[in-house]
Amino acid sequence: MPKIISVGVCNPPYKMNQVKTTEFIRDLFHEHFPDIDRLIKVFSNSEIEERYFSKPLDWYGRDHSFEEKNNTYIEKAVDFGTKAIRECLENKQLLSKKMDTKEIEAVIFISSSGIATPSIEARIMNKMDFNPHTKRIPIWGLGCAGGAAGLSRAFDYCKAYPKAKVLVVAVELCSLTFQKNDFSKSNLIGTSLFADGTACVCIAGDEANHYSTSDILPNFVSSQSTLMPHSEGVMGWDIKNTGLHVIFSKDIPSIVKSWLKGNVDEFLDPNQLEMQDIRQFIAHPGGKKVLDAYETALHIPSSMTETARNVLRNQGNMSSVTVLYVLKDVMENRQAETGDYGLVTALGPGFSSELILLQWRK
Repeated sequence: MPKIISVGVCNPPYKMNQVKTTEFIRDLFHEHFPDIDRLIKVFSNSEIEERYFSKPLDWYGRDHSFEEKNNTYIEKAVDFGTKAIRECLENKQLLSKKMDTKEIEAVIFISSSGIATPSIEARIMNKMDFNPHTKRIPIWGLGCAGGAAGLSRAFDYCKAYPKAKVLVVAVELCSLTFQKNDFSKSNLIGTSLFADGTACVCIAGDEANHYSTSDILPNFVSSQSTLMPHSEGVMGWDIKNTGLHVIFSKDIPSIVKSWLKGNVDEFLDPNQLEMQDIRQFIAHPGGKKVLDAYETALHIPSSMTETARNVLRNQGNMSSVTVLYVLKDVMENRQAETGDYGLVTALGPGFSSELILLQWRK
C-alpha cells in the first residue's frame, strides 16, 4: 500500500507569544466588549503559548482591504509553500538522500484562507524545477479537515499509480483573515486560536523508489470521509466585502462528543479493529476543548493526545496544516513500532470528518 516517506514544514517569520497577543486584542476590542475581562480569558484557557503570523502584530491593528489581504496571502503562500516543499524533499531525519522535484508526479494543494487563480501550486512550480507535466490538484474549502483529506486523495492516487510520488502541500495563513472591525464572539474565539503555517508531505506508491532512513513507515490501510447533513453553520467562512469572516460554533466540542465515536467505530469495524487497538493518534488539534472532547468521546487516555497538544501549544490552530505538524512529530521522533496502527482524524466545515487508518510496516 502507499506510504508516507517525508514531511516538511515552514513557520512564518513572526513568532508571537499568547500573552502579547492577548494584550493586543484587549486594547483593540475593549470599547466594544463591556465584558472583555471575562471574554479575554479564552486566550489563556486555550493552552496556546505561542503562534506564528505572516505579518508583525501592529499590521493587524490597521485596516486592510480584501484585495490587499489576498495579495499578501498569494505572495506569502508561494514563499512558505516553496520552503516547506524543499524541507520535505531534503529532510535529513527522514531521508537518506535528497529527492528531486522531477520525481514528483502530482501536487495536491490544500488551503481555505485565500484565493488564487492560477492556484498556488502552479506559482510554486514556476519557482522550482518541477516537470511541466506534473499533475496539479488544488482543493479549496475543507478548512481544518483539509490536511487529512489531502493525504487521503494522495493515497488514492498512489493506489491507482503505484510508481508515483505525490506531494500534499497545505498552506493556511489564517491571521490574514483577521477582521479588526468584527466584534462577534466567533471572531474573538477564532483570534485566540488560529495561526499561520505550511506543511508538505510526500506519499509514495508501492513501486516507487524512496530513500527513507527508517526501517518502518506508515502505510495506508483505509480512509473515510463523512458529512453531517445540514450542518453548514457549524464552521466556515462568511464571505463579505471586507474578506473572510470566521464562523465558529460554540457547539463544536459537544458535536465531537456526541457524533465522533459512532463515526470512528463505523470506520474501524470493517478492519476488525477497535479504538483500543490504535497506538498512534494523529489528531488535528482544533483547540483544547476539541482535544478534551476526543478523549471523552473515544475513551482514550491523555497520553494519546500529547503530541497534538504540544503542536497546539507551540503553533496554535493552523487549520488544515496542523494535523500534518502532528504527523511530522510522530515520524521524526520514531514513536511508532512495527505493526502499530495509527488513526489520523480531522474535523472541518460541512460539518465533516476525515479519518485515515495507517499501519507502520517494514
